Amino acid sequence: MQDLEKIVNFVTKSNWLLLIATSSLALMTTPTKVSLGVLLGGLIVAINFQLLKKTVVNNFRPDVVSEKGGSFIGNILVKYYIRFVISGGLIFLLISNHIVHPLGLLAGLSVVVASMFLATMLELMRLFFKEAV
Repeated sequence: MQDLEKIVNFVTKSNWLLLIATSSLALMTTPTKVSLGVLLGGLIVAINFQLLKKTVVNNFRPDVVSEKGGSFIGNILVKYYIRFVISGGLIFLLISNHIVHPLGLLAGLSVVVASMFLATMLELMRLFFKEAV
């Protein structure tokens, strides 16, 4: 369980670092609508991931699980779908009102995927080299 927490914390921190790095790079190299898309897309997914982490941590504590029984899964799903609808609405508004460029937004929305990929690669390397020693 401690390894899982370590990975989740790594992904959370790298989300924000990648968001800063990609937004800065986009700001220096792309038009305003593209760089704004990268920034806002990254913010949407980074905040969404942070809220998901908080929901899962708060609902999987032993005292909560024993107190609520199986109903806590419904609580997690309801919060997940509320975040999903809000995120979808924000993305729709950003694109339909031509506030951001869709490709910039897509790049920003990929921040969490890149963080998870990076965490997976680092964990696989750690496991591989641990077994090689």
